Amino acid sequence: MNPLRDPQDRRLPRIPEPCALVIFGVTGDLARKKLLPGIYDLANRGLLPPGFVVVGFARRDWSDGDFESLAHDSAKEHARTPWREEVWARLAGNIRFVGGSFDDDAAFDQLSACLDGLRQSHGIHGNAAFYFSIPPSSFPQVLKQLARTGMADNERCGGWRRVVVEKPFGYDLPSAKALNDLVDDVFTRDDVFRIDHYLGKETVQNIMALRFANNLFEPLWNSKYVDSVQITMAEDVGIGSRAGFYDDTGAARDVVQNHLLQLLALVTMEEPTSFDAAEIRAEKLKVLRAISLPADVSAGTVRGQYLKGWVAGQRAVGYLEEPNVPADSTTETYVAMRLGIQNRRWAGVPFYLRAGKRLPRRVTEVAVMFKTAPHLPFNRTDVEMLSHNQLVIRVQPDEGVVLKFGAKVPGTTMEVRDIAMDFQYGEAFTEASPEAYERLVLDVLIGDRTLFPDAAEVEQSWRVIDPLEEAWQGTQPEPYRAGEWGPRAADEMLAREGRSWRRA
Repeated sequence: MNPLRDPQDRRLPRIPEPCALVIFGVTGDLARKKLLPGIYDLANRGLLPPGFVVVGFARRDWSDGDFESLAHDSAKEHARTPWREEVWARLAGNIRFVGGSFDDDAAFDQLSACLDGLRQSHGIHGNAAFYFSIPPSSFPQVLKQLARTGMADNERCGGWRRVVVEKPFGYDLPSAKALNDLVDDVFTRDDVFRIDHYLGKETVQNIMALRFANNLFEPLWNSKYVDSVQITMAEDVGIGSRAGFYDDTGAARDVVQNHLLQLLALVTMEEPTSFDAAEIRAEKLKVLRAISLPADVSAGTVRGQYLKGWVAGQRAVGYLEEPNVPADSTTETYVAMRLGIQNRRWAGVPFYLRAGKRLPRRVTEVAVMFKTAPHLPFNRTDVEMLSHNQLVIRVQPDEGVVLKFGAKVPGTTMEVRDIAMDFQYGEAFTEASPEAYERLVLDVLIGDRTLFPDAAEVEQSWRVIDPLEEAWQGTQPEPYRAGEWGPRAADEMLAREGRSWRRA
């Protein structure tokens, strides 16, 4: 070790040990559009060791060359960083493929032999991560095969073995517990990485920097100064080809249970004692346990389903007209809810969460709405254009932070209106933000679990959603036209409390 190098200095490049990344379901959209391009981008940035190997597993009668061709085309089409053939040439020599189905013992024996051979040829020392880019229904078969062959056993392999599990983490609390138990039976808990790609976004991580690295905001971050908090995840697209998954899931299970509740936890948690995975998870879990549901679910939540309309100048069909959606489906494509947090810091502050498809535009943001000044020494007409101070954290697109406050309009009269200071990542830093999967794959290979929810967080999130799903049984979603900001009932929910949604 270099005696001048501080091991705690996170500014230095973090490069994993030689290892293999095995991707199950490597021919799917996630692997082709996110994982393989992310691997190229990591290599292009010099963040992968020479002894790094990608092993694809799928039901294809392919050679290593066939898989290398798919990986090349996928990476070149979707890479974030400039394409350099010399970088790919180095990766291409470290690509392997194993073909077979999940119930094929011989295929998994071949995979085990492949990893054993890489110990000598690439010096991976038994280090391997298994990425489950497959439906949750296939998890039991794959886990059984990994256990049977001993590929999940750290001691047998002489290195570390990790597993990456994609969301959804179950369908409800019982299924989440069953899934967690299943994975924990094969891998040790410290080797399980439940991936929520939202936590890999730079602006999500910046929530902690904004709060805990500055003395400007944290003193105001409580019920004395905060009027309400709005968390929005709006998509302008429909369900595409995901009807089979989406109609059984709905907006609440699809994004509120994971993405939005994780954002809520980061915004409201207490300061951890250190930037350590266990400490951060402990503080997030406290918040999730303190969440309170609306006393009257029908008044404190809104479910919606989009009708045909216009989005960004394009004609959009209604949800029931989407391919493979049942004509009598009551699945929500929009959900809004009012939650509370029962602790000293946040008691009395409403948290409004909303998520939906076929809304006017794509945006994810957290808006902290501060209380108005207790006394304004101006005439009423002077401040007609003045609203709440706001701190808006834009997660996507146009990542950044907006601070909205009142200022005097130039002129001979005293008129105060809202203005905004706008910080954008793309303008403030020379280096572009990495893609979420790029960052998270690197963290898996390094073994950094900071940005990965643990089993307790997942289960507690379901304890928030399950009672709402139960209360919604047998109800019809409110209609809204594609291109609108959701059903009128969502606006009325806030209007009853003297508030309105921020138009993102």
